Amino acid sequence: MKHFNALVLLACLPFAQSQAQNTCASPLAVTAGVLYTVDTVDGPDVPLPVCSAGSTGATAGEWYLYTATDYVTVIVSSDLVQNGNTDTRVQVYTGTCGNLTCIMGDDDGGAGLLTLGLFNAYPGQSYLIAWDNRYSSVGFDFQISEQPWDPSAIGFTSQTIATNGSAYAAVDMTNDGYDDVVSVTATTIRIHHQQSDASFVQTEHVTTSADFTPSWSMAAGDIDANGYLDLLYGGGSGVTFMYASDDGTAFTEVSGPQYVFSQRSNMVDINNDGNLDAFVCHDVQPNVYYLNNGLGDLTFYQGGLGDTPDGGNYGSIWVDFNNDHAIDMFIAKCRGGSQVPASVDQMHRNNGNGTYTETALSLGLADYQQSWSSAWADYDLDGDMDVLIGASSFAQGGHKLMRNDGSNFTNITVGSGFDVFGGTSIEWVAHDFNNDGWVDILGASNTIHFNNGDWTFTPIATTASSGPIADLNHDGFLDVVNGGTLRMNTANSNNWLRVNLHGTLSNINGIGARVEITSALGTQIRDIKSGDGFRYMSFLGAHFGLGEDEQVEQVTVYWPSGTVDVLKGVVANQVLEVTESLGTGLTELPSDSFTASPNPARDQVTITGNLSGATALVLDGAGRVALRQNVASGRLDVSALTPGAYVLQVLTPTGTWKERLVKL
Repeated sequence: MKHFNALVLLACLPFAQSQAQNTCASPLAVTAGVLYTVDTVDGPDVPLPVCSAGSTGATAGEWYLYTATDYVTVIVSSDLVQNGNTDTRVQVYTGTCGNLTCIMGDDDGGAGLLTLGLFNAYPGQSYLIAWDNRYSSVGFDFQISEQPWDPSAIGFTSQTIATNGSAYAAVDMTNDGYDDVVSVTATTIRIHHQQSDASFVQTEHVTTSADFTPSWSMAAGDIDANGYLDLLYGGGSGVTFMYASDDGTAFTEVSGPQYVFSQRSNMVDINNDGNLDAFVCHDVQPNVYYLNNGLGDLTFYQGGLGDTPDGGNYGSIWVDFNNDHAIDMFIAKCRGGSQVPASVDQMHRNNGNGTYTETALSLGLADYQQSWSSAWADYDLDGDMDVLIGASSFAQGGHKLMRNDGSNFTNITVGSGFDVFGGTSIEWVAHDFNNDGWVDILGASNTIHFNNGDWTFTPIATTASSGPIADLNHDGFLDVVNGGTLRMNTANSNNWLRVNLHGTLSNINGIGARVEITSALGTQIRDIKSGDGFRYMSFLGAHFGLGEDEQVEQVTVYWPSGTVDVLKGVVANQVLEVTESLGTGLTELPSDSFTASPNPARDQVTITGNLSGATALVLDGAGRVALRQNVASGRLDVSALTPGAYVLQVLTPTGTWKERLVKL
């Protein structure tokens, strides 16, 4: 489905000097395209209830009445140059005085302390717009703008759940194919497990106290490859890992002693050895990362992936920008809008050998823009990843929409809609919310920017604000977690496909893999990521909207290991589970290349031979991976295996060695 043209704010507005509209019962009628002046906020009717951020405490209000003549998104803004740093706040209602219902509220949606709020209006419906003096009674100007919207494009209903502490993740914690909602405190992990009937069952896990809580970010991934997701808490002073037990019923806390002023955190296989590592942006020092030895044990490193001495590292996201199937890493930087090195965005290109090269300047991505996150997707379906670098402040530039032409990036913000959109956010993410096959952007002011397919985006107001994203009722449409409220996508008739990955040679979650599908719409691509936006942890998988297409001609998965799996003739509207094939494409090594003893073994096997870069896989009778370990040390721990016969594979850069292994 296509959408309307992007929002265009009026540069020159008719001017209407308005007297104080002090009461709810006598509001001044207002229309779009006119500049209104509030002399002072001193009316006796205080706007209640409070729909915006911020608490009660206002003592006066000014009231206006807007009536829609069509389906329009209404933008209420005091974000005007002449208002300077005036601190304004607005509430928007339907109903009658004394019985008002909140439609929208905005506190600081505009630049600085100014207001910029959006809501969807229906033809013939009247809306009360009320400004209060919660922060200031000083007069100011405001304007109303309109943008047509399609009422069938998107919508959300609200469902309340009892989250605890911070609701930061929406991921499948039990590997049952359903996304769950995770909220945590220092001593608890509360999981709302999604059921087959789309209901939730709450489970509370009590943990030893985390040294650091996820006050800044959370990431998830199966570090020890036991089939259950582990959690990373990015705190203001350090990093805590919560390891899930082998049956997923308990968590073990491990915290590092190092000082880390955490920002965005991710899980990803940094050195592509098949083991899941972790990365954390550092606000005031070079970034840190944790390399996995194959047993789930992590070693702390600092430097090498963003070495600016005073940090400025905010929003890291791991994407394959140059289509070489080696995952790269972009960092949206922020240092208060100052033109200093800590403010320059970075792109660390994966060289394919465990090293990275900073290339943002040569690609046209280095800028002093003030941003906390970026939204990456193939917005034009040309087969490579483009990016919106969303402004968190207009103190040093604005939003940047950058088209990837295969060799560098071109700024095409002008005319896209983001050049005139006045909202800012620390959270910018890219997903197809209406399943039309064109990836949309969720960012500021409860707004989804719908992709029109022509490098223009239409902002539509929604009740869903930034938060973890997942399919929370398995209907094939993406929902959003806003604290203790689930924003459930009302869906439409468009088709969809979800692809979940299960790595064997690659990390078990397939993080860093590229999923590509081809249907009548064209070719779409997704990269599997742990952690996008700035703070939250959304679902692990690839979600595709298909519009009217009922079948996908081909699904191709490019795994981090180099393995490529192809599936043809895939029916739409299903969750497709793809397990990485075990074919390595490497030569089978002679039987005397390695020895493994004792065999049979009870607890540990010693492997001898040239083990540089070697990984061991233990396969059960059905060919499934029962155990995977880095064996560069020559030791393979088999104590957790059930007694029986297995196949031991040693994978090296030059070939594969196999032997039957018996576990006692």
